[in-house]
Amino acid sequence: MTQDRHGDGGLKTINRGGRPAALTPQHIVLLSEIVSRMPHATLDELAAELDHLGAVQVCTATIRRTLRAQGIVRTLPKRHALGAPVQPETHAAVAKRYGYTAAHRREAGQYSTDLTDAEWRLVSDLFERPEGSRGAPARYERRRLVDACCYVLRTGCAWRLLPSSFAPWQAVYKAFVRWVEVDAFEQMQDRLRQQWRDRMGRSAEPSAAVIDAQSNRASPQGGECGYDAGKKVKGRKRHIVVD
Repeated sequence: MTQDRHGDGGLKTINRGGRPAALTPQHIVLLSEIVSRMPHATLDELAAELDHLGAVQVCTATIRRTLRAQGIVRTLPKRHALGAPVQPETHAAVAKRYGYTAAHRREAGQYSTDLTDAEWRLVSDLFERPEGSRGAPARYERRRLVDACCYVLRTGCAWRLLPSSFAPWQAVYKAFVRWVEVDAFEQMQDRLRQQWRDRMGRSAEPSAAVIDAQSNRASPQGGECGYDAGKKVKGRKRHIVVD
């Protein structure tokens, strides 16, 4: 089944047999109106809008073929060339850019797991001791201890195999245990999530979440375990919540 245009601009359906068309002439007219109203929309957004207004579900390939057959061209948003001046009247509408500076780069000799100056400024208060607190002064720099913890967590090496450029592994491990007890790393992850959501123009805290579960086999050391009849796994089930 194909569509043919008349001189008056109408659509005529020609039945050539075989599988019927996924979109009727009414759906094609509605799709044209959606494209004119949403010229910068993606194919997925056009398919979702067509499903919402026309109660028809089609894939993006069908949308692309239909637009090509009807001669409808979507317009893409204009992009400014690198270094091109921005007009004063449109400068306020340009989104904030997040570029790299010297604070975002690591110095020569640093590991790729080390925190940059910009990253450390965001989380230093979670690991540094408050000013005026009692007790002996710190023997090792807190930032280097955090870098050592990130090195172990990223590479998976044993604490005893830490490179000699870090503090002794005993000091690093004790600091790691203390920070785990106060959820310092979880708070650092929460700040990263909030920063990214603000950057995407969303609220800092999610309004919905998805719960997922995974069944793991029990270790030889024993402990509490159960049986997942669906996956036929004897062990434990752990859950995670994501936004």
